[in-house]
Amino acid sequence: MENVVAKVLPNSIAEEVGIEAGDKLISINEQEVKDILDYKFLISDEVIILEIEKNNEEIWEIEIEKEYDEDLGVEFKKSIMDEAKSCHNKCIFCFIDQLPKGMRESLYFKDDDSRLSFLQGNFVTLTNLKDEDLERIIKYKISPINVSVHTTNPELRKKMLNNRFAGNVYERLKKLTHGGITINCQIVLCPEINDGEELIKTVEDLYKLYPLVKNIAVVPVGITKYREGLCNLKLFNKESALKQLYNISKLQNKYISEIGTPFVRLSDEFYLIAGKDIPGSEFYEEFDQIEDGVGMIRMFRDNIDRKLNNINNNKKGSFSIITGKSAFKEVSSACNKVKSVNPNININVFKILNKFFGEDITVAGLITGEDIKNQVDKNMLGDYIIISKNMLRTGENIFLDDITIQQLEEYFNKKILTCEYSGEDLIEIINSYSEEEK
Repeated sequence: MENVVAKVLPNSIAEEVGIEAGDKLISINEQEVKDILDYKFLISDEVIILEIEKNNEEIWEIEIEKEYDEDLGVEFKKSIMDEAKSCHNKCIFCFIDQLPKGMRESLYFKDDDSRLSFLQGNFVTLTNLKDEDLERIIKYKISPINVSVHTTNPELRKKMLNNRFAGNVYERLKKLTHGGITINCQIVLCPEINDGEELIKTVEDLYKLYPLVKNIAVVPVGITKYREGLCNLKLFNKESALKQLYNISKLQNKYISEIGTPFVRLSDEFYLIAGKDIPGSEFYEEFDQIEDGVGMIRMFRDNIDRKLNNINNNKKGSFSIITGKSAFKEVSSACNKVKSVNPNININVFKILNKFFGEDITVAGLITGEDIKNQVDKNMLGDYIIISKNMLRTGENIFLDDITIQQLEEYFNKKILTCEYSGEDLIEIINSYSEEEK
């Protein structure tokens, strides 16, 4: 395996000892480095010996003394120093299976790699791990990891994941927690399949593993219009969403009385579908499950309220915010708050219906550039367009349909500004791009 250095961080140990981009890491303490788990484990010692192959093929042996667990400041061309493990399941709710043809190839890759769970927060099913892989996670203290559980019912899990080896998830979770590994759990909830009594049993089973099973996020199944030939699934409606809120609230009240935390939380979509308000910020504690849409609206609302006093009253500006159906009311409310503090800030909000994936997909993060082009009236735009960063590929200015920010800017002849989905920087952006009144 070629562990090629992509970048050396400034003022790091690696820079100090002469490691450069393009160098290859051969071994640490005479042990082969198979992947990022080996690397993280082997560099933790206070004294290590690196074997490096330089660009000119010279072999350097470098002895380093450092603090325990201190990082070397090296980034590799492959983040896990290996090929990512793909998913071997055929989940009945898999979003990737619901993508249309003709999108970029990388979107169709299903990762199920515990190393990416540790490094990037990806959720894994544990179905492609051997017993020695579990032992390695425990040995290297790879924690926390995020696990897609869905159900602890062995036979139901086999059916939901379409994998005859998927039924032992609870035994694997017990083994990991007994080994000291902290786990965040996710449940994708499908009406009349793993909800109701099945959900209650799953949550109660996982609660037995608290505090190593730290929390549970429950999210509703997402259904696109590209489900031909796939399992027939239903969406949650007001009645069925209310039922889940009722059932889970009883468990949450019990857990709060016993351990001081709700332990299990439903994503914001359940509250929106049911027509119920989002709980207060204390309910979400550290917002650990924000990436699953758990508490996202509460965080957005709190950030806006907290920063309203920062609005510059001596400025005027004109903005258009683009969002999805789910967040439209909340974003509109936030804009009204801004305008109530400074009426010279004009903001209009565009609600984009998801024609690309189907109108049952309502979250802002899955809005495409083409839908924006087709649904936003050029004549109704302010001086600047604001979108949420989660509409774009991580670290890039590209939408899911490969339309770029630059292409949209050229189409609308407007500057597009990106905002954190938490709303933390929205008021700062408005202040920065507004003009002083004359």
